[in-house]
Amino acid sequence: MVVKTRKQNVKDQPPQPNVDDRDRSPFVSPGTGKSRRAGKGTPFNSLLHNKNGLFPGFSFIRSKLGLTPSAFVKLGITLVLAALAGYLHWYHLSRLFENDRHFSHLSGLEKEMAFRTEMGLYYSYFKTIIEAPTFLNGLYLVMNDRLTEYPLVINTLKRFNLYPEVVLASWYRIYTDIMEFFGLPTKMCWSINRGEGMAAVDGCEGMGDPAYFYVTFVFLLNGLMMSLFFIYGTYLSGSRLGGMVTVLCFFFNHGESTRVMWTPPLRESFSYPFLVLQMLLLTHILRTRNPSKKAMWALAISNLCFMLPWQFAQFVLLTQVASLFASYILGYISPTKMQSLLVTHMITLAVCFVLMFGNSMLLTSFYASSLVSIWGMIALRDKFAGAFKPGLITWVMQGLVCVVSTVILKFMLSAVFGASDDAHISSLIKSKFTSYKDFDTMMYTCAAEFDFMEIETPLRYIKTLLLPINMLVVAVIAGRTIQDVVRFLREGEKYSVKPEDDDDDDDEHPEMLAKGELFGWIGEKFKLHVMVFGILSIMAMQGAANLQAQWGIMGEFSNLPQEQLLDWIRDNTPPNSVFAGAMPTMASVKLSAGRPIVNHPHYEDAGLRERTKLVYAMYSRKSAEVVKRNLMQMEVDYFVLEDSWCTRRSRPGCSMPEIWDVEDPQNAGKVPLCTLMSRDSRPHFATVFHNNVYKVLKVPKASKELR
Repeated sequence: MVVKTRKQNVKDQPPQPNVDDRDRSPFVSPGTGKSRRAGKGTPFNSLLHNKNGLFPGFSFIRSKLGLTPSAFVKLGITLVLAALAGYLHWYHLSRLFENDRHFSHLSGLEKEMAFRTEMGLYYSYFKTIIEAPTFLNGLYLVMNDRLTEYPLVINTLKRFNLYPEVVLASWYRIYTDIMEFFGLPTKMCWSINRGEGMAAVDGCEGMGDPAYFYVTFVFLLNGLMMSLFFIYGTYLSGSRLGGMVTVLCFFFNHGESTRVMWTPPLRESFSYPFLVLQMLLLTHILRTRNPSKKAMWALAISNLCFMLPWQFAQFVLLTQVASLFASYILGYISPTKMQSLLVTHMITLAVCFVLMFGNSMLLTSFYASSLVSIWGMIALRDKFAGAFKPGLITWVMQGLVCVVSTVILKFMLSAVFGASDDAHISSLIKSKFTSYKDFDTMMYTCAAEFDFMEIETPLRYIKTLLLPINMLVVAVIAGRTIQDVVRFLREGEKYSVKPEDDDDDDDEHPEMLAKGELFGWIGEKFKLHVMVFGILSIMAMQGAANLQAQWGIMGEFSNLPQEQLLDWIRDNTPPNSVFAGAMPTMASVKLSAGRPIVNHPHYEDAGLRERTKLVYAMYSRKSAEVVKRNLMQMEVDYFVLEDSWCTRRSRPGCSMPEIWDVEDPQNAGKVPLCTLMSRDSRPHFATVFHNNVYKVLKVPKASKELR
């Protein structure tokens, strides 16, 4: 299927001067022949063109890029604007984070407590590496960890996507060593009087402070992401105005677009910027008739950098591969290019599998299965073509065969590898659309993050016009595609795919659909720009209000009950004491007290889900004897009881005792064990610490028969 038919033969076209080819840049709009003629530029252009001018280095770079002086200046302006967008985003994130927590004036312990739930778990490995005698020793400790799932020894690099912490920890050690060698200060500290009978603490600010160093690089990376967004928008539209629109739309919808300013250590904070880079490179490859090996390798590296930090990256790439396959079926991508993209993804997946020390979730994912299924279908395309004529039925059949083969292959691989870590995902999807419930699915669905989208979310997108504009663009693209499909079905072979080795201009290539002027019907460029500025003005009304609301968030982190708990643990328990309790609290106990724990917030592992279920039996209606026996078998020394976990209810049916009623119906109606323990823990446990939030129960030592 062709988007455009050829209007004239290649041999009938007038020869094009080679000098104009040097002006082609992905970030600048082509000008007229006169403006691109050598020697006809501005004085600055003349300096660039002159080897003996003020900027001989620029001339060298320009010649390497194959650009005329005019195009080189335009590219420079684009990069400067991209850098400005990146700086503004970095500053915006840093200010929001500081305003929300007053992070620079927190003590070291308070900074660690600010990293709640799995954020604290991830940060604890950064802390382990920087506090180890050597980097290699720290790396050994995280690869042979006995603190996180005591008494098991686990390789956390295999389990938790911790390469960002490894890289940042190595940079931190290098930075502090260099600064110490030259005798330069790395941080500024002061004593903070907190009042209300609380002891004074020391607060530090500067790159020498581990937490400050960590979040600074997270925000710098996400500032770079905004630079990439500007470049991507410029490349897609062929105009720097497109880059500006992209950046402004992100800022106007900032609270819905990212949460890095509130949760820096989460995995997507490191992964998201590389997704933008990956999409930019993929778009370039799709627009290029014969992409170079360098472009494919760059795509592979960006894929790897996207997958390594985030366990859910595979689901994003699955949707991307599915979209590419749909484009291939309709004839917008050639079989050769599609196979090259699939091989690139396969290589990336294999490298990631090796670097993750054989993490089976990668090979047993739907993403991995889809790559193999689609590659096989393309390899057998000649047999498909011989048996079926191209048409709607054939396209539907290809899609169904791909889906069915992907599902079958995925479950076959899961059976071969014995992988069950992602079994809860299918149960979670099932629970979303049926009445199915179990303990694990309710632990997810009762959390707001895994619930259906709130109605306020699309309303916020509508107020900034982001959703209506995107729906319009999608509708226009869908209309163009349907038009092409209908024309192909009517004209058949007369409207067939043009070979990729055709020498026509890129704009005639079927893959250039996205590059075309979707809104050319509006008229001349001036009218289009007026319309864009008008839309941006309307968007800015609500967008400015959204930004003002973000800037108005002012707070100061404080969690005195947890601080008292952690201080008591560090001062009154042996370093090898084993703790159990709510997952978020256990992450803080490991991070700040350095004590072994038996459960933690990384809930994607099947074994960890079983452990957490045993620990959370304290919030069920089971007998104290049963719960005590389970804790003794796991060699737990102390259980941290939180009354809020016993009584908190995000919505009907979502308190911990109610969740347990689904799993343990025979005990429904009884008083929850956590309620009984909050009143009096005897005779099964001994209360050794309590404040208004936490209560620490000492667990009796298990006999050898129980272990």
